[in-house]
Amino acid sequence: MRYILCVIGKVYLVGAGPGDPGLLTLRARECLERADVVLHDRLIPREALDFAPAQAERIDRGRRGAAGALTQEDIHRLMVARARDGKTVVRLKGGDPFVFGRGGEEAEALAAAGVPFEIVPGVTSAVAAPAFAGIPLTHRDLASAVTIVSGHDAEDGPRVPWAHLALPDTTLVLLMSLHALGENLRKLVEAGVDPLTPAAVIASGATTRQQVVVGTVADLAARVRDAGITPPALTIVGRVVSLRATLAWAERRPLHGRRVMVTRAAAQAGALAKLLRDRGAEAVLLPALETGPPESFAALDAALHALATYDWVLFTSANGVRAFFERLAHKGLDARALAGSRIGAVGPATAEALARERLRVDAPAASYRAEGLFEALRPLGVAGKRFLLPRAEKAREVLEDALRAAGATVDVVTAYRTSPAAPDGAAAARLREGTIDVVAFASASAVESFAAMGLAPGRARVAAIGPLTREACERAGLEVAIEPARATIPALVDAIETYFATP
Repeated sequence: MRYILCVIGKVYLVGAGPGDPGLLTLRARECLERADVVLHDRLIPREALDFAPAQAERIDRGRRGAAGALTQEDIHRLMVARARDGKTVVRLKGGDPFVFGRGGEEAEALAAAGVPFEIVPGVTSAVAAPAFAGIPLTHRDLASAVTIVSGHDAEDGPRVPWAHLALPDTTLVLLMSLHALGENLRKLVEAGVDPLTPAAVIASGATTRQQVVVGTVADLAARVRDAGITPPALTIVGRVVSLRATLAWAERRPLHGRRVMVTRAAAQAGALAKLLRDRGAEAVLLPALETGPPESFAALDAALHALATYDWVLFTSANGVRAFFERLAHKGLDARALAGSRIGAVGPATAEALARERLRVDAPAASYRAEGLFEALRPLGVAGKRFLLPRAEKAREVLEDALRAAGATVDVVTAYRTSPAAPDGAAAARLREGTIDVVAFASASAVESFAAMGLAPGRARVAAIGPLTREACERAGLEVAIEPARATIPALVDAIETYFATP
């Protein structure tokens, strides 16, 4: 008798939150990190997809009603089919799967098919958007209950009980309500809600694009129409709306509403993007560079096995540190192999990368360029010393030339390569449309790759992290409007903030 072993996968119905990637839960991230397939909605934080393995299949369900978009039945079939193939499937949904997210229907389909599943709650926009707008859903003096309803009747489903929604001391939240806003507010008045009750519409809530319009039940629809608000949006009705004048905080962040294009390689863009989002800006990712391994590891491997012969190992970038230690680990070695060498570094980001490897810098550059590192090394004695310089395949030769001229022996080895990335069509379109406020460059190579893409900043201001990057911008014909005094990512964000704060 033969037995056929059938391994079935599992589906995770995961709430991605309302749009701010910082509101993704730890459990959601864990599920994404083990996913073979991610079937996602349109209104999710795009950064969430970066947590999935590079080889994971990513399926965009598309805009509902648009040509090529997946129907709900298509989604059910895909989840079941991929799970039966033994895959781990993450069904990534905006907000919370069980709050007007059709998660219940999807769980029913999985249960009927005998597919194991797990529900991972998310932060619903019904809670997050009012919080980001400075509107508490409950308040000791103003509201003791919350009612969350759909802003439209479901097809062939239950109707919204408008006649029962005029409850005293209650906050009412209507989701998916923008298209029928005027009609919904009229129904509330007919149900007994005072037309002078404070009300608000929050569009793109809990994101850097958030817009809030405040009025009363009587005039809110007209105010929203005049403001040109577009979905996604929710409506909140109740006396708690009056607290927004005091508690609004998100729009008061210094860069709220600004759009900053981040041109760093995808693997390095996160820190800059996070700092921008923390200050209210939208970080638009257009990686101008891709980093990868050298064509051959032979030279780097030979240097790693001969580390004991070098007096100094010099790093000129955080990428160089990362690539060096990845290869060191691959060869079965660790930081102990550097015990007989001293360490030099250009810039605080490079020093921080070394600190993560538990290494302190013996010669930090006084300025954020190779010349500064040479000036730091010269008083320590250069002549007769052996230096190892692991770096990018293409880089300035100032440091090794200066060291050799001073009597040192220098071995330069390629630890990684950078190459121009394929331009992101959607991000490039936003640049051409003139909706970007700043294009931020953190390296000269990013400037060169940006220019090679045939892109131009248009109306956007150009921000350069330091002198070398500014010089690259000038060679490319780009006028630099923003440059920090210190060539660091935090200082770059500070400089962007200062620029827009200056009258």
